[in-house]
Amino acid sequence: AAALTREGGEDAFRRLFRFYRQRDASDLRGVVDFSAPGGQVFRSQLSVSSVSDQDAYRAGLKPVSQWKAYGLSGYPGFIFIPNPFLPGCQRHWVKQCLKLYPEKPNVCNLDLHMAPEKTTDLWGQSKEQLRRKGSSKWEPRSLLEKLRWVTLGYHYNWETKKYSANHHTPFPSDLAFLSEQVAAACGFRGFQAQAGILNYYHFDSSLGIHVDESELDHSRPLLSFSFGQSSIFLLGGLKREEAPTAMFMHSGDIMVMSGFSRLLYHAVPRVLPNPEGTALPSCLDQAPSSDLPVGSVIEHSSDEDWQVCAKYLQSSRINMTIRQVLAEGQKFPEESGTNGKGQAPSEDSYHEDSKAKRHKPNTV
Repeated sequence: AAALTREGGEDAFRRLFRFYRQRDASDLRGVVDFSAPGGQVFRSQLSVSSVSDQDAYRAGLKPVSQWKAYGLSGYPGFIFIPNPFLPGCQRHWVKQCLKLYPEKPNVCNLDLHMAPEKTTDLWGQSKEQLRRKGSSKWEPRSLLEKLRWVTLGYHYNWETKKYSANHHTPFPSDLAFLSEQVAAACGFRGFQAQAGILNYYHFDSSLGIHVDESELDHSRPLLSFSFGQSSIFLLGGLKREEAPTAMFMHSGDIMVMSGFSRLLYHAVPRVLPNPEGTALPSCLDQAPSSDLPVGSVIEHSSDEDWQVCAKYLQSSRINMTIRQVLAEGQKFPEESGTNGKGQAPSEDSYHEDSKAKRHKPNTV
């Protein structure tokens, strides 16, 4: 990996992507680990006074004064926050991503291939199959395991790479509240969560090299939340010729990309088993406290629901990216010749699994 980084030249990003994509790439010494920061990693200051302890608790977060935040030399505007969630509270967001957020009127990849009545209750159609699932890779996948992405709020059009005013559904209030607290803690008070893309990864999945530039307002940050198994994240430059920095993302970790780092190339070449060596990270072992504060957006999961979520996460990772699409008072430009509906993603727009890639030309 170090040699590839020094090599530079044409599309250095793709070379490193392929290096880490290899399942036998065991040399991970060049991957930044924020649980043991050093080298180009430095501590970042947070806006502690911007989020009250009560609001942090309501979002399922520790008080901001207890968070650790880091930056990377050469990447101004990039903030990495290792798991700031209160014990058990990650479970709420996992359940929402699997049970609630895929529901209509939200949009998912399965809508492109199945009749609407077949995708109305993915959770109900999958939970028994997931709960009984063994370790054999030959078992058929449930519909939830075939889920690759869900869009919220302003629905991203994968074909035109645009959002539009006429393809919008209400953004989940709990996720908006969480996002607003994290953004405020990072110095972005007034952030509005207007669009979300949820990505669902398995051990054979990756996210292609891309830039998130479709939002009309680039002055607001992009927030990224990860749950479940770990991954390698690559953060590059303004051009693909610039070699990226590799870093680990573990369950509960949050990344904020703003300023210069908001429009950099990035990718996820590989999903990794939990480094603790257990089926699930220990931060997911505990249920939320029984005495949640008044007004908390966190809901207790039933043991039955969490069993389904836990089985899913044993081989999967969920990522939520939240964006503000429009600046205050800004409107979408007039559109012509498009119905704003979501289309099939391009190769660099979402993650694919290795089996699917064999049937697609020119994929990363």
